[in-house]
This record gives sequence, C-alpha cells and structure tokens, in this order.
Amino acid sequence: MNVINVVLADDHILVRDGIKALLEDQSDIVVIDEASNGKEALNVINKNKPHVLIIDIRMPEMNGIEAVEEITKSGINVKTLVLSMHDSEEYVVKAIQAGADGYLLKGASKEEFLKAIYKVASGGKYFTGDVSAIIMKNFVDGTKSATIEKNKAQKELTFNLTKREKQILNLVLQLKNNKDIAEELNISKRTAEVHRFNLMKKLEVKNLMELSHKAKANNLT
Repeated sequence: MNVINVVLADDHILVRDGIKALLEDQSDIVVIDEASNGKEALNVINKNKPHVLIIDIRMPEMNGIEAVEEITKSGINVKTLVLSMHDSEEYVVKAIQAGADGYLLKGASKEEFLKAIYKVASGGKYFTGDVSAIIMKNFVDGTKSATIEKNKAQKELTFNLTKREKQILNLVLQLKNNKDIAEELNISKRTAEVHRFNLMKKLEVKNLMELSHKAKANNLT
C-alpha cells in the first residue's frame, strides 16, 4: 500500500481540522473525505472506499461504535480506528466487540497516532496503553476454577483443537498478528497463517470479535 486513504468521522469540525493538520506532512497518508456522524461515515466509505476510517465514539444520529458494528456486519473492506477521549472499560469493550481494529485516546502523541494508523492499515491491531490492559482482562485473563477447566477440556475435544491450534488461539486473543505468532512459536509465517485459518474454520468464526465471543462462551482460554 503506497498511500493510505483516510476518512475522518467526528461531529466537531475543529477536531477534524486538527487531525488533518497533524497528517498534512505525511506524503503516504491522505484524508480523502469527512463525516460528522456515523450514518454519514457509512455513506462516505461506501462511496470512497478508504483504507482506514478514523471515527469518534460520541456523535449524533449514529455513534461510532454503532457505525463500526455496521461495518463489521456488512463486511466492508475498511479498517476502523476509534479515536476517543474515553478510556473507560465500557467504551473499550464495546468498541472491540463491535469489531474495531484499533482504539486510541485523543490525547495521544503524533507519533503514536501515526503508528496506530500504519498498524491498522497494514492489517494489524492497535490498542493504546491502558486499553490493552482492559482487553486482556476481558478476553484473555481470569482465574479458572476446576469446573471451568473441565468444561474447557470438553469443549476443546468437541471442537477437536490441536495443541498448536490452542497455542494459536491464545496468541490471537492477545492481538498478535501472524508474524508475531510465527516468531513466538518459532514457525514460518505461512505455517502460522494455516494454523490460524484451520482454527477459525473449526470454530466457525470469521473475525476476531466472533473468535473472542466463541472462545469466551466455550471457556477455551
């Protein structure tokens, strides 16, 4: 990807102008359109097919989380980066469940902002600081009782997961990409991709949100 086409969705013009000013020196990032609410954002991305949608949470008519959820359901090929002033657990969890590719606070530095854009545009995930801790708490961490462990083993047997697929599952839920997984398990990136594909196929899920829900519902982590 040579140039990253971006759409900004925020109901405050000054915020959008500030983001554009922040990005104006980047030759490989171009703001191609804007929206002032979630509904406008959906129309704009359908029209312009951007690589990344940077969207606020609190907006009139349709908020950012609702818009991201619609994008996830529709399968539109655009990465979503939620840019918010809220770092509460409620907002973070809802954004992840909706299918957001990243969550960044408005107080982030220019360097972190650019890092987040590049990361999600390349197919990765980016969640800043405390946000990552919240994700770990809700989707990975947690002490398991003996009963839960027993149920977990039964569910793993039901889904017929291999030892390697269980390892891949845990790493995917830690938001690691195929390259990171390959390095951690000392396997090739292609092998990691195959294991990940097989895992998703066995669990009958299409994305990280569905995988997280299914793993949590069936005590697979």
